[in-house]
Amino acid sequence: MTQLQLNNQAVSIDKGQLSSYKKDDHEYIHQVGSPGWGKSDDEMFPVIGPTDEAYFKVQTPKGEAILDQHGLLRELTYELKSSTETSAIFEKKYKAGTKVKNSKFPKKSAEEWLSWPYDFVFKKQFTLSKNELKIEFIISGEKGMPFMLGYHPAFKLHSETPVVQNAKKEISLEEIMAVGSRAFQVSDCTEISLQDDKNITIKSEGFGNFMLWTEVTNMLCIEPISFYPYAVKQENLHEGFQTLGDGETVFSVFLNI
Repeated sequence: MTQLQLNNQAVSIDKGQLSSYKKDDHEYIHQVGSPGWGKSDDEMFPVIGPTDEAYFKVQTPKGEAILDQHGLLRELTYELKSSTETSAIFEKKYKAGTKVKNSKFPKKSAEEWLSWPYDFVFKKQFTLSKNELKIEFIISGEKGMPFMLGYHPAFKLHSETPVVQNAKKEISLEEIMAVGSRAFQVSDCTEISLQDDKNITIKSEGFGNFMLWTEVTNMLCIEPISFYPYAVKQENLHEGFQTLGDGETVFSVFLNI
């Protein structure tokens, strides 16, 4: 477990997964083992959304990739590269064409092995400052590699009537739950606030959109995404790709409390 500390703020990171963010002992992050999702955060890369209706195949300029829901990054293991009292950097590396065991198989998926036709390096950097946790995603790889990126943090709900709000509208928990597994779309948005017993604001750079998901009343996933996957049929998921340029591409998320 990697621990970050600054005054009255404390962060716990379990092998790259944000497992706790507290200020004055108030927990903002969903706790693994509580009802709801089995994780506290995750990344969706190089695709977002399900692929089963497309027989787990995603089109790329180098041919078809075999990917399950939300890609294959989540099946790789983070390596801690460095840490200080207020920061930590984790990294995952992938070599093109390497077969990766699908943890969803066989109970939740018919596809046993996943693969992607491009090399990439994916870094996740945490930086704790006054009333803020910054999480950066730094992607490098072959120029022209297609990809989409989503960050999937889960927040603990403390009150009976939490509300999500952005500049355009207010969204109730009931509205989010009514959408179900597809997730509630919030397009063209870079900042969302969760109004609960204590509020938290999620700001993003590079993503451009959010989606909201939960099936329980004690947690809520507020997910910055580069593309809303249900905007197209699964066989057309490649329409949501952007491409890597020269050097590194950086996406950022700021949790303000």
